[in-house]
Amino acid sequence: MRSWVAADAGGLVLCGGEPGIGKTRLAQELAGQALALGREVVWGHCVETSGAPAFWPWRQILKATGADPDLVLAHDAEVPQDRFRVFDAIASALDRSGLVVVVEDVHWADEASLLVLAHLAVQLRSVLIFATFRDPCPAVADLMRSAVRIDLHGLSSDEVAELVGAEHAAVVMSLTSGNPLFVTEIARAVDDGTWRPDQPPRSVRDIVTGRLARLSPDARELVRTAALIGRDFDVDLAAAASGLPISALDEASTLIDATGHRFVHALTRDAVEASLTTAERRAIHRRIASAMTDSTHYADVARHWSACGATAEARVWTIRAAEDAVRRLAYEEGARLYRAAASIEDSSEVQVALGRAAYFAGDLAGCVEAAQRAAELASTPEQIAEAALVLEAAPGAGVNAVATPLCDNALRQPVSPATRARLLAQRSHLAFYRGEQHRLGSLSSEALDLARESGDDRALAEALHARQEACPGPSGRAERLGLATEMIDLAHRTRSPRGAMWGSMWRIHALIESGSLAAAQEELPALRLACERVGGAVPLWHLEVVTACLAQAQGRFAEAREVGRQAYDRMRVIEREPASGAYFALQCGFACHIGVTEDGLELARHFHDPPPRFRLMSKLTRAFLLLRAGFRDEALEWYRRAGPLGEWDLPAFFVVPGLVDAVLVTSGLGLLDDLAQILPRLEAFRGEHAAGNGVAYMGPASLALGRGYLALDRYEDAAESLSAAVDEASQAGATAFAAEARWHLAAALRALGRDADTVQRAADRAIRALGMTAFTVTELSSREHEVARLVTDGLTNRQIARQLVISERTAQNHVQHILTKLGFSTRSQIAAWMSTRPSTPADG
Repeated sequence: MRSWVAADAGGLVLCGGEPGIGKTRLAQELAGQALALGREVVWGHCVETSGAPAFWPWRQILKATGADPDLVLAHDAEVPQDRFRVFDAIASALDRSGLVVVVEDVHWADEASLLVLAHLAVQLRSVLIFATFRDPCPAVADLMRSAVRIDLHGLSSDEVAELVGAEHAAVVMSLTSGNPLFVTEIARAVDDGTWRPDQPPRSVRDIVTGRLARLSPDARELVRTAALIGRDFDVDLAAAASGLPISALDEASTLIDATGHRFVHALTRDAVEASLTTAERRAIHRRIASAMTDSTHYADVARHWSACGATAEARVWTIRAAEDAVRRLAYEEGARLYRAAASIEDSSEVQVALGRAAYFAGDLAGCVEAAQRAAELASTPEQIAEAALVLEAAPGAGVNAVATPLCDNALRQPVSPATRARLLAQRSHLAFYRGEQHRLGSLSSEALDLARESGDDRALAEALHARQEACPGPSGRAERLGLATEMIDLAHRTRSPRGAMWGSMWRIHALIESGSLAAAQEELPALRLACERVGGAVPLWHLEVVTACLAQAQGRFAEAREVGRQAYDRMRVIEREPASGAYFALQCGFACHIGVTEDGLELARHFHDPPPRFRLMSKLTRAFLLLRAGFRDEALEWYRRAGPLGEWDLPAFFVVPGLVDAVLVTSGLGLLDDLAQILPRLEAFRGEHAAGNGVAYMGPASLALGRGYLALDRYEDAAESLSAAVDEASQAGATAFAAEARWHLAAALRALGRDADTVQRAADRAIRALGMTAFTVTELSSREHEVARLVTDGLTNRQIARQLVISERTAQNHVQHILTKLGFSTRSQIAAWMSTRPSTPADG
């Protein structure tokens, strides 16, 4: 422990043991050593009662550091991930080198406070956090991954004898099992003459009860009132509720510590409470509740009203406490309190609020249950609608299976235009995830028309989201640009940074898709400003994803890799699926020009199972990455999993990238029959650019068309498409894709017997300048090039030898030389590399 303090060490230390074992004493010793060495020490206490405000220990800690807890914790939330802004704000406020934070009794912490502790344990490497807990404590299991654990045990027989004397040591040891608190209390009893060897106390409770009996009636009543307030109690509240002077506590120095507002131990408070009869408890709780009419500790007031049997008052204050917890972004505590209110008297309004709190807490099962219960209790059309709007459409089928009938039922009710617009927007989102593409147009259009007519800004924002989602792909690009402008105007009118963020993102996505990369780049400052105003990790992730995409599209590979990885690391601890999906797509963009990175291969091998609407695209991209990495057999397996071509159903926003991937995979694998069927589908998008939702750019569609025609030996078509690709990529500012197009154009021109040298030299210059390592020229001899082609066709060394009329040993040597020159280890890597080369061997 001394070494941690002396070395200015940081990290999380968890100290566990039974009550009275010495956890607080050890924390005090740690704090004393830290203070002696000039380190700053702050304390936070979790309380055993259920009435503490959300984030209570962190509010105490922030206040102790001089920060304003209300300012640090003051954040609104529109999506569940927004709560990470609060966690980041707490981390920023406490990020002081050498700071020591002591958090006592984390077994009593609310779940939101535990989430903060886990977040700080990872983020604050220069801050030492010492947290105590009673064993057993299930919450500690989740914290142990980033913590050091200390377990305390009882005193030895010799240590007990030193405290109470040898004559009493054996009896005390048998009674206490060496528990330091119990031993210390008995030692005090020996010192003050109240120890009776013939009637030793059986527990700390016996000792406390004896001390309580020796107090005056006024002091005893004040201590009892304080005990029902909590281990840490408000002295003025205890005096007001008991009607007794504070000075009466002076007698209770063995029960109350030197601060005058804290019991010496939680077990001491427990013992005082246990000394009360049921009637006494109820009477004191009522007096405390009556004295707290102006308190903002709503949950505490609710606890006292509930304890005295006043259920109506308890429900009112419990709902206030739940609202306060949700407002403070402590959603788990809010959900718990709403459930408590519902257990007193249930209603549709309480269940709607419970469902929203559960959703923000990430408890989808609780959200679904609350929405269904709210619908059962609803008695008016608006209540039925609010119940339906609790559930958000999601990629998974489970939530949507409940949300869809609730929404359909609500749409049959006579609700206001604004409410109907919100329901239609919700139903459009559900249709999107259910694969009901044919319904998106009508649902989203009606929602938007109604929202505009209603003049309701919230309905308009939700309808704009639904309509934007309903018109993806090239055909909907012009409308999406208009929707982006409308969302930005709405955001300015309502002063909504989040609305400005979405509008800017929609605009950038549409510009990238149209090949207007420079214009998209010019929009980044506006997006950055909006994301910074929203705050938190998720908006920054959105910004970094689109920034990396643009850098990759424009050939700034080092920047793209750095920003892309930063985005992935930021988001995967919050929501792994979207983080992995965006990063996976970016890896496909990298594979076009700098080869498959370690991250790309890892994701291709171990990518999570995506939602149903994204499964086909996932299989095609995995096949593409594995092929580029040289794993032809695995690539072929994943391509086969995509199923028959006639059954393919790509999402509209991924149709161009998906077809581009399919062309590159089938041409690389030599699946010419499939390639011949895919090319006409891609021809429908000639002149478009392959970019799905601003996560990666795969170049002009004409580039993939040219490569496909090249694989089919349709050289005239290939040359025409590749010439167009050079122009389109150059105009877009996609310099790497322009170089790639020239590279393949040179191959097509050679096959047609035309001069390709000028085109090839231009391609080589750009490839070297941009660091396009996947195309770096490695000279193979004509014979090695021929052997490499046969390897690509899947021939063994023996088959190569027969075809070239050479010995098998010579064929083996040629293959080994090729592997050495290219820095490869497998034949499949040769095949993947050859898929990026011109179709005829280099001259010389």
